[in-house]
Amino acid sequence: MPDLGPVWLSLALAGVTTLILLIVGTPLAWWLSGTLSRAKPFVEAVTALPLVLPPTVIGFYLLIALGPASPIGSFWMQLTGDTLTFSFSGLVVASVFYSLPFTVQPLQSIFESIGRSALEAAASLRANPLDTFFTVVLPVSTRSFIAAAVLTFAHTIGEFGVVLMVGGNIPGKTKVISIAIYEHVETLNYAQAHWLSAMLLLFSFAVLFVVYAFVRGRRVNIG
Repeated sequence: MPDLGPVWLSLALAGVTTLILLIVGTPLAWWLSGTLSRAKPFVEAVTALPLVLPPTVIGFYLLIALGPASPIGSFWMQLTGDTLTFSFSGLVVASVFYSLPFTVQPLQSIFESIGRSALEAAASLRANPLDTFFTVVLPVSTRSFIAAAVLTFAHTIGEFGVVLMVGGNIPGKTKVISIAIYEHVETLNYAQAHWLSAMLLLFSFAVLFVVYAFVRGRRVNIG
């Protein structure tokens, strides 16, 4: 039986990251779905960067941006007395950026598919934007929210390059399941690597099965 510490750490990281991204990503996706700002392509490009950049490149620049010599890292160190890099908090920051498109893009897609007439009708009834979102948009977006949450959680579980660059390999602190697998392979401990890899494979398949079979629905137009 392998050490389950990396498994629990990965689950904690994925849970915190998913929660943060649902809070941050929802208003961002809502803004992107309706804005006519010239900044939209720039924001969309930044959001989608983790889909095309190698994880080590993202991890390298995050390592610099979060390091003790940087303004962010220095502020964090003064605030907490600990470094942001090579810590669980640093892993959370890195994971939020790296998994951002897996939350924003599904939500932006469903928001864009909702007809404008329904939103205009709600506005004509003097519903404020927040009321409109919760009474009109949210009920038809539930499956997309579930899909975004599930995909974000699963993507965070499988992170390797970004978390290795930012967090290193500290048992009980930054050693997540993907890094544990890599370490087992390096030490020729294939039995432990097989056990963790099989668990991750089954989990990934289950996530995709849920998304394709139960969550993903047709584009919605209620206008």
